[in-house]
Formats: sequence, C-alpha cells, structure tokens
Amino acid sequence: MVYALYYLPLPMHRSLLADTHHFDDSKALTPQVRSDLMEKVCTPETDLFQHCGWATRSLSARDISAAQLRANGAYNLNSQAMDATIDLIQQVLNQGVNVQEVYIDTIGPPATYQKKLERIFPSLSITVAKKADSLYPCVSAASVCAKVTRDAALDVLYTAYAGPEQGEVAWGSGYPSDARCTNWMKANMNPVFGWGSECRFSWGTAKEMLEVKGAPCSIDWPEADDATDNLKLTGFFMGAEEEKEDGMATWFGRRVTEAVF
Repeated sequence: MVYALYYLPLPMHRSLLADTHHFDDSKALTPQVRSDLMEKVCTPETDLFQHCGWATRSLSARDISAAQLRANGAYNLNSQAMDATIDLIQQVLNQGVNVQEVYIDTIGPPATYQKKLERIFPSLSITVAKKADSLYPCVSAASVCAKVTRDAALDVLYTAYAGPEQGEVAWGSGYPSDARCTNWMKANMNPVFGWGSECRFSWGTAKEMLEVKGAPCSIDWPEADDATDNLKLTGFFMGAEEEKEDGMATWFGRRVTEAVF
C-alpha cells in the first residue's frame, strides 16, 4: 500500500492542478493519463515540478501482515495508515515547508480522524473528508502519485518474482475487484504455504482462499494415560534412562567406571 501527499502554494491550488492539468481522483483517470501527469510532476521544466512537491510512504504486504498478526497486540491497517499520514506531514514540516492547510481523504469517521490530527498538528488548518481525492485538487494529485508509485512497484515486484520471460504482468492491480488479481492468486496458491511475500496474508481475500482451497493442517498430540501424563519435551530427544541422569554431572561428559581403563 502506498500513501502520498502533494503540496504547493495556496493561490495555485485549483488554478494549477484542477484548471490547467485536470487532476482528479486517480480511480477516475486512465492509466495513461495518470502516467502522463506523473511524468509532468517529475520533469524539471514543467510548472508542476517548479511549484510543487510530493512524497510517498510505502508499506509492503509483509510488513502490514506482520503488524496486523503480531501476538503482542494487533496494529490494524487504519492505525498503520494514520501513522504513515502523520509521518508524511511531519517530513514536509521538517524540510521547512510553510504548511498552512492540509486536506486528507478519511480513514474511518472523518471527525475522529481530524480531531486526532489537530491534536498532533495544532498550528495547521486540517480538513478530513470522504472522497477528498475528488473534492480537493491537492488530494487528487496525491492520489495520482500514490497510484502510479504503487503500479510501478507491482511491475518491479512481478519482474523479480516471475522473471522477465513471463512477459506482461499477470496479477493485475492487486484489488479483489480485479479478476486478474484473484485468478492469479488462485492459480499460484500453495495449499499449505499460500503465497510469497508479495501477498498480504491478513487480507480477507487471501484468508478466504486459504480456508476454502488450503490443505488443513492439524497436530496430533499423544493420548493422556499413565505412560504419557508426565511427558517432557526432552523425552522426544533422549532416552528415559538419559533423562534421569544428573544434568550437572554430565555437563562435560558422562561418568566412566574403572572398567573402562
């Protein structure tokens, strides 16, 4: 997952992004349009490069799953997204950019999200809204930066995963609504281990496939009876007589008798 921000002078917010370059929610733009806009953002001779700045924060599938599934307390995706957003804003502030207004596409209830950010950044005017990427041009531009970065990362990952001989990317966009993505997952799923680090195992789509198509794994424990009531783990690695020996006495070797000499 990729999170992004985009910043520019307030007077140019709509005139440059919406009126001149027609930024919109990245999902409403074709891949070619997104790519062309990103090229302008990264080309020094353009007005987008000269007057604007952008940054991204990428979270790998492995990192997201590890955080969500950790035993000492789940770090859910909303919290990870919130922290990524905070880090991005703080990064721009640390660079000396005079940030005055911030517009953010919501994660969960907008009011709750906004209040938390206002406590962290009390000097900023913060607006959190649903569908902000279609309402505020700077959020639209950020969504384009995030989408193009994510698509490029998927292409690079697929090349490393499958090798250049595979040709065109076959796993699609990585969204469950994309048939190419779900078909690739079904065709490349190991019934025991699932997929590699390219797939987020905490993702509902992946969990469902493993439950439906995965091979059930179970552990058979010994039946409790007189002989196994006091089983120790060491019993699986040494004989019964060895287990009874004095551990300190045999630390540097076993006792020997005179008969050995």
